[in-house]
Amino acid sequence: MNIAVFGLGYVGCVSAACLADRGHAVVGVDVDPHKVSLVTKGEASVIEPGLDDLLAAVVERGLLRATTDTADAVLNTDLALVCVGTPSLPNGSLDVSSVIRVTEQIGAALSRSDRDYVIAIRSTMLPGIIERQLVGVIERASGRTVGKGLGLCVNPEFLREGTALADFQAPPFTVIGAIDDRSGEVVEGMYAGLAAPVYRVSPQAASMVKYASNAYHALKVSFANEIGVLCNALAIDSHDVMDVFVQDHRLNVSKAYLKPGFAFGGSCLPKDLRALLYAVRRMTSTCRCSGLSCQATTCTSSGSSTPSRHLAIATSPCSASASSGAPMICVRVHW
Repeated sequence: MNIAVFGLGYVGCVSAACLADRGHAVVGVDVDPHKVSLVTKGEASVIEPGLDDLLAAVVERGLLRATTDTADAVLNTDLALVCVGTPSLPNGSLDVSSVIRVTEQIGAALSRSDRDYVIAIRSTMLPGIIERQLVGVIERASGRTVGKGLGLCVNPEFLREGTALADFQAPPFTVIGAIDDRSGEVVEGMYAGLAAPVYRVSPQAASMVKYASNAYHALKVSFANEIGVLCNALAIDSHDVMDVFVQDHRLNVSKAYLKPGFAFGGSCLPKDLRALLYAVRRMTSTCRCSGLSCQATTCTSSGSSTPSRHLAIATSPCSASASSGAPMICVRVHW
């Protein structure tokens, strides 16, 4: 398959190299001549284990080249992968200007051709942006109608820094949200041979799978850290706790409880959560002792007398707990 990869940053470089390694003829496209020059020499513009060697190999085999010329890339390929960045704006929204610019340029190039073409968006974007913005941009620039010989898909990536090559070659699944069936088939064909299930969903659902995945990963990290803080306050080895916790693949690390629906209930979950929160509240009661026997430490910014935002938890009882007989842990919050 002849493929153009737009954006030679992290996702673009990895995708271009891995697709070329699977035998596709790939053209990398970027507005930055330096990135184009690096890829032409078989070098990556990002640091990723094994990527330089893979790029050098596929460039030497003649399976990957790079250019700044959008029209050249589009008119000599059948499929475009858009991998440009979508950074956060100060208000939390996404800056999708690079995606809009690239898709507009692709559309302009396609105005000179009437052959079938597919555009797949790898860039992370909120659900609905494809339909509300990109369809109109592409149709105006190309003079063609999306869904009639001009395909548009959402094809999110799930690459982790440090293991991106392995993640591409052995993904947990491939998600394709196509506006029309033919474009979905073309994108699925690009991944032929990968031992991973392919899920064909709506473009909105494909975009949301990426956000659901990242939100859940953040939730897991936060949950483990919260349990770690509580274990530390109770002088419990948090690694012992979590090592056992993850052995339960029926409930703890599984698809159980992950279908949207009614709230949790029953006799155990509400009671145990209340007990856990009660214990945390007691352990985080403000220490009112003189400080002489309290083991909590202060925290100030380096070179500054202004206390920084920091939570210091003492693991030994302070005088307040000793006088009350309650197993309290002194916590001092500095702002």
